[in-house]
Amino acid sequence: MSDVENTHTPAWKGTTYGNGWMHRWLIRLLRYVLPTRLLYAFVAIFVVPVCLIVNPAQRVTYRYFRQQWCLSRWKAVWKTYHNFFLFAQVVIDKFAMYAGKHFNIKVEGYQHFLHLVEADNGFVQLSAHIGNYEIAGYTLVAERKRLNALVFGGEKESVMANRSRMFAGTNISMISIRQDMSHMFRINEALAEGEIVSMPADRLLGSKKSIRLKFLRGKAEFPQGPFSISTMRGLDVLAVNVMKTAPKEYTIYCTPLAYDKTADRKEQIRQLATAYVAELERMLSKYPEQWYNYFEFWTEKGISVESNSI
Repeated sequence: MSDVENTHTPAWKGTTYGNGWMHRWLIRLLRYVLPTRLLYAFVAIFVVPVCLIVNPAQRVTYRYFRQQWCLSRWKAVWKTYHNFFLFAQVVIDKFAMYAGKHFNIKVEGYQHFLHLVEADNGFVQLSAHIGNYEIAGYTLVAERKRLNALVFGGEKESVMANRSRMFAGTNISMISIRQDMSHMFRINEALAEGEIVSMPADRLLGSKKSIRLKFLRGKAEFPQGPFSISTMRGLDVLAVNVMKTAPKEYTIYCTPLAYDKTADRKEQIRQLATAYVAELERMLSKYPEQWYNYFEFWTEKGISVESNSI
């Protein structure tokens, strides 16, 4: 079912598009001038079609729909357009939040989050690059436990500054991922203090160790680190995914990930990773168009399909 090994799967190196000047003006426009939906329309008509022509990620997304969901060519083309459009909305929504805009947020499984917050031990929240996870940081806030969010250390300074401003006055801090792996000390300190650590578990960030698992209609490699960190202390783990359900609405899904804490360490890692992937598949079965990993994710391809497929 799985193999733990070193891999050459590419680590994430992306940042939010644009420079600080562009980000500041976008926030001002959203705060004082532009309704969010008008910007959605502009992007749908003028920006997304250009991206589909010049951005090589469109080929990756097209293959995702063809191979992992077995869609026909024309349906895969349409779904690729819709995926780019939804991703653009997610980016706009992020800056709309920086501008003071509000979204309707529903939470499914909130009792699981509250239960872990009230416990003495720290716990781990695992996310993925689907939906708009950043919204969870502004919603799932607990006074009793500090939330430590793992973030890409190379992100644009303007984005990091806006995040810091949004987190001001809350019990949230950011841990930047560093090439020298120094962020691991911060993670261990936070968990030892009974705090929450939130991290993505679908991209290699720093360490190259991975675990290969069956995922949708192929096999993919997931970073071993998040599962290793969780099992090292026998911590409870919560999958948190934030999915866009309407133009001004999101739903946060909080799902406990079970594993046998009495099993040997390698088996614990395998069980936890398998539970995480199963939850990721469940989310994508509901929201297949909100998959935002724009690189060759699968090490073994999905099923080839003909043009008369679904």
